[in-house]
Amino acid sequence: MATSIVIDAGHGGFDNGATYQDRKEKDDVLRLALAVGELLGQRGFDVYYTRTGDQYNSPYEKAQIANATGADYFVSLHRNSSPMPNTYSGVETLVYQENPVVNDLANSINSQLEAVGFKNLGIQERPGLVVLRRTNMPAVLVEVGFINTDADNQLFDEKFYQIADAIATGIQEGVQEAQVQQPRNYGVQVGLFQYEANARYLQEQLQEMGYTVQVRREGPYYAVVVGIEPTLEMAASLQQRLREMGYETLIVTL
Repeated sequence: MATSIVIDAGHGGFDNGATYQDRKEKDDVLRLALAVGELLGQRGFDVYYTRTGDQYNSPYEKAQIANATGADYFVSLHRNSSPMPNTYSGVETLVYQENPVVNDLANSINSQLEAVGFKNLGIQERPGLVVLRRTNMPAVLVEVGFINTDADNQLFDEKFYQIADAIATGIQEGVQEAQVQQPRNYGVQVGLFQYEANARYLQEQLQEMGYTVQVRREGPYYAVVVGIEPTLEMAASLQQRLREMGYETLIVTL
């Protein structure tokens, strides 16, 4: 079965995103998303998009669109901005919370874009972003240069196809690395719900306690899974703590 991926072009419709002179973030990232998706399709990925034209969906709606596909990964494309033009430069990738799977994906994308010519600003945790918090699959948000920095725009325009290829290659290599690592990771399932809202409520409760928590689609149900543990022993220890808190638990492979 082919690996499936959702490509999200940020903003859209009345939401221009960041703007600078005659540039609109929504236009830059849509063009880029379609180019990246085409390249991934040529490499055997099943590709879905949150938008293919200039329409608006809220971040929550984008997460719902992604979740409905049942895809394996989610990549959102954006352009960064700063209060003063020509102050900052470079690419960075945002994640809900660092873990081996999203780190592999983010680092791979950043490294490929660095090779094209961007400064690599690394990975940043942004748990408040809805498209990262509400998606059921590993998700990253890539800020492809600063839209109000002339040097980044020149690079974006002159090396557009190299940038698209770099992102596609970064995704491909990051997914391959993550797939090698995934069988060694374990989590503890603490709930299985018919309705996503109930699973999300439990997820937020556990996150407030400091746990890494994800919601996974299991057929018609939504499973709440705590932790990303590299060994069964560590997962068993986590399971014991959660049982002492009153949860019915099951160790699962991630």
